[in-house]
Amino acid sequence: MHGFWNTLMYNFAIACGVIVGASLFAGMAALFMNQPPIKTMAEVAASLKIWAVAVALGGTFSSLEVLEQGILKGEIRGMTKHVLYISAALAGANTGCGIIQLLKICGALWEK
Repeated sequence: MHGFWNTLMYNFAIACGVIVGASLFAGMAALFMNQPPIKTMAEVAASLKIWAVAVALGGTFSSLEVLEQGILKGEIRGMTKHVLYISAALAGANTGCGIIQLLKICGALWEK
């Protein structure tokens, strides 16, 4: 089993990778369809945030169950860990969106 810090980093990296990877592939598809790739990439990145978090957490709602137990049964330690896992996944998804937005800004500067 992975340690706490490893899982935290995995959640961050997986969520970031989902956003960046899906956006890059959507940009390639946009090229084939004669659509603006950077605009498509930015739209996909923004719309996939919640799914990237779900993927990073394992695609299940076990984190929400742990949060429920923490609130109802007073298991604060488990609840705190899962809140941090969710926060790391959210940070990773936002970082991925930031990378795509940075590409969009650099693309706009490149055109000038």
